[in-house]
Amino acid sequence: MEAPLKILIADDEADILEIISFHLIKAGFEVITAKDGSEAIEKANQFSPDCIILDIMMPKRNGFEVCEYLRGNPSFDKTLIVLLTALNDETSHIKGLELGGDDFITKPISPKVLISRISALFRRLQPSTGQKIININDLSIDIAQYKTTLKGVSHVLAKKEFELLYLLAAQPGRVFLRGEILSQVWGNDVIVGDRTIDVHIRKIRAKLGIDCITTVKGVGYKFDY
Repeated sequence: MEAPLKILIADDEADILEIISFHLIKAGFEVITAKDGSEAIEKANQFSPDCIILDIMMPKRNGFEVCEYLRGNPSFDKTLIVLLTALNDETSHIKGLELGGDDFITKPISPKVLISRISALFRRLQPSTGQKIININDLSIDIAQYKTTLKGVSHVLAKKEFELLYLLAAQPGRVFLRGEILSQVWGNDVIVGDRTIDVHIRKIRAKLGIDCITTVKGVGYKFDY
């Protein structure tokens, strides 16, 4: 029997922690809680959760700061990060994605919908293509290890950045529509802004130091390296 997936919830509102924890445990997850950003980091390092739900407006260290810390630590490369907040402006959404968040959920949200969103993220941990390693010139993309190597040097990409690169590189030259990319990488049940893809592609280009993804104006993107 497989061990249950571990979820860390960090929120300074005790009633929210209690409600979300109850429903996640009922759904079969193992739950760990934290009441502020510093405790969230401490428990993330201690328990290595599969998913971390971060309220943005937390004391000591806010959700953005915790997300940035986690994405700067290779130990959490494969960890899902969900930002939970009452902020509903585009700037906050883009900032959360740029820092490496996998989903951005706006309060209030029913526990049932939250669990559905988290379950959908777990289902998409592995891209659908059957290839395991893509080698194109001096670039290697290994899905088994979530590892990207360019000219023998490993580069750390956030999970969604990796999945986006992997999706495009699996079919070089093919133009993917924006809606198609959103559906395959983020899923139809996850609502993200129009600039989500642009943000992730910009970060892929910056981290690898190459322009391996071409923008097809008014249509979408293709891998061309």
